[in-house]
Amino acid sequence: MKVKKLTLLALLSAIALTIFMVEAQIPALVPIPGVKLGLANIVTVFAVFALGAKEGAAVLFVRIFLGAVFAGNFSTIFYSAAGGLCAIGTTIALRRVLKENQLWVAGCLGAVAHSIGQMAMAVLLTGTPGLAVYLPVMICVSIVTGLLTGLCAQLLVNRGKLWKITSK
Repeated sequence: MKVKKLTLLALLSAIALTIFMVEAQIPALVPIPGVKLGLANIVTVFAVFALGAKEGAAVLFVRIFLGAVFAGNFSTIFYSAAGGLCAIGTTIALRRVLKENQLWVAGCLGAVAHSIGQMAMAVLLTGTPGLAVYLPVMICVSIVTGLLTGLCAQLLVNRGKLWKITSK
């Protein structure tokens, strides 16, 4: 891997981790446990669409691992990894079929996949299938937050292409 590319991935991972840590300090906007905006996913969706599938996955999993380490709550890594794996798989698959002005779809469906992955892991770890009744609420919130992150990522990808054109 070239030094420039490695440096860019490290920078994107650091940005995603910083956003994740700052967002963790913000009080919950709604009184639903586990609901957050997921703003660090803007960086992940951007990385997948601007740089590639492997690069986006690398940024995501570095952020998940370091986020668990720095937050001091390593037990959450199972939930984050399950949700992240489902979300990145969905985002990578959508990269092949979406046009440049449809990244918001990847944000929404990736967020829904993340919720499904987290719920599956919660049911698996707790042995409580009844938790799945909470999934429709999580999916509704995921659509809204995923739309936000997808639109932000789309804006960044479009700005990046504009910058490349004007910087030549």
